[in-house]
Amino acid sequence: MIFLTALRKELFESVRRERLLIVLSVFLVFGLTSPLLAKYTPEILKLVPQTEAIALVIPEPTLMDSVTQFVKNLNQFGFLLAILLTMGSVSQEKEKGTASMVLVKPLPRGMFLFSKFIAISLVFLVSILLAGLGANYYSNLLFTSSSLTAWLWMSFLLWLIMIVYVALTLLFSTLFRSQPAAAGVSFVAMIIFSLLGSLPNIGKFLPNTLTSWSLSLFTNEKTTQWPALLVSFGIIAASLFIAWLVLRKQELD
Repeated sequence: MIFLTALRKELFESVRRERLLIVLSVFLVFGLTSPLLAKYTPEILKLVPQTEAIALVIPEPTLMDSVTQFVKNLNQFGFLLAILLTMGSVSQEKEKGTASMVLVKPLPRGMFLFSKFIAISLVFLVSILLAGLGANYYSNLLFTSSSLTAWLWMSFLLWLIMIVYVALTLLFSTLFRSQPAAAGVSFVAMIIFSLLGSLPNIGKFLPNTLTSWSLSLFTNEKTTQWPALLVSFGIIAASLFIAWLVLRKQELD
């Protein structure tokens, strides 16, 4: 009951502070425009002076172009939103002193953290699923028919990668009082994961590898990345656990 109350409070804050609106709007734009960009980019290039030759060598757009455009857009902006919307989850409340007031009530610190994590995760889940449904609809109109299950599973994999960064940023937001510090360390972690992902023996265990799994859902050579999936869940669990250990020992003014 206490947890549900805390979760409702966080979900209400997500609506009041327009987090849900921001994430949903950005993701829906990408979901609806990715198939259109994939389909009509060659036509647009033909209309631009001095780019006709480039347009002529671009292959006929396919469903895979739509899928790739969708994944690329969400990878570029989804991770940034995950960090930016989470960086103040704990540090901002410590700065303003609201964390101490909330935790004076019979709300365990673990529930305080977990309610924030679940609320942000739900915001991203709803947004990315609706974006995937929109991309599926327009891709079916503009290209060949595609599997709705593949789009939903791809959306889940992309969501999971983003939630890894939500959990990490929540940890750093607990460690630091400054929002920029939490965001900065999260960006560094994202860069490190990207660099390590290029190493074949290490990259297959990192969350970003799930992107290749999501793309393979639309090819004949389907691949799975179970180690990366398990490591992603492990990073999330470890981040939340360490954040709880840190928060329970902190003095909140």
